[in-house]
Amino acid sequence: MKKLLLSFATASLLVSGAFATEATKAESNKAVAQAKAQVQEEQKDVKIVQEAVDAVALTQKVLIELEKGNKEQAIKDLEKAIGKLEVVLSAPNAPALIPIDSAIEIVDFPGSLRDIKTALITAKALLAENKVQEARLILDTLRSEIVLKVINLPLASYPAALKLAAKFLHEDRIDEAKNVLNQALATFVEVDIVTPIPLLQAIHLVEVAKEEAKKDKQKALDLLKEAKLALKKAELLGYTSDSDTTYKMLEEMIEKVEKEVKGKNKAEKLFEELIEKLKEFKEKAVKTLNK
Repeated sequence: MKKLLLSFATASLLVSGAFATEATKAESNKAVAQAKAQVQEEQKDVKIVQEAVDAVALTQKVLIELEKGNKEQAIKDLEKAIGKLEVVLSAPNAPALIPIDSAIEIVDFPGSLRDIKTALITAKALLAENKVQEARLILDTLRSEIVLKVINLPLASYPAALKLAAKFLHEDRIDEAKNVLNQALATFVEVDIVTPIPLLQAIHLVEVAKEEAKKDKQKALDLLKEAKLALKKAELLGYTSDSDTTYKMLEEMIEKVEKEVKGKNKAEKLFEELIEKLKEFKEKAVKTLNK
């Protein structure tokens, strides 16, 4: 009977632990969903310049017309495209890069911390053998981020390229005009705003833990443990921050909060300080990359 009770108690602990894990995972997923919604709002703020979009569409149409041998129509379309960009150029303080499209990309490495470490060891070994492309295939998977991608038309060079192509067409230098237009279409600049997912998860987990600590200390501790794992994942994946705060300092702050939650003291102030530091760390970890 004693063995039976012990087995039942052990099973209860295992089930309880499983529920705790599921709960923390659900909160991590909720953080990603909230972050995606936020980035979608930021995407709405990207001001797509319709004249530039039209100019690109006309450029593509010009190439189609030239393939069909319709040089006169191609010249008309090219002149329309140049006119569209003249409108953009005439605007006061026109930026160097004009947004013509945007998209959101979410990539989240699904493996454990051990999987990341194994992948890094494998990639390093491949690089040591100069197997760069094989290593790249592995390294490309080591990402956990939400990316707002903005495709831009370079205002300094694109209009000039269209004018040069028009000159070539008037001189009946069709192939040269085609080459200039194709090169112009290859000059778009992609600007990526990269936000590390594990940092977003850590913030959300700690915020939820703060509320749970008032009614369910164990759940709060489970959430804090998951937040530490999220930070470790961000660190292993190489996400850096320009903050004076370090990953080690954040981990120590979480451990301090955990100690308070286990005791009788209220950890409200410590939670607030931790959340503030995490948010500041995350903001300075968001990177803008030009491709």
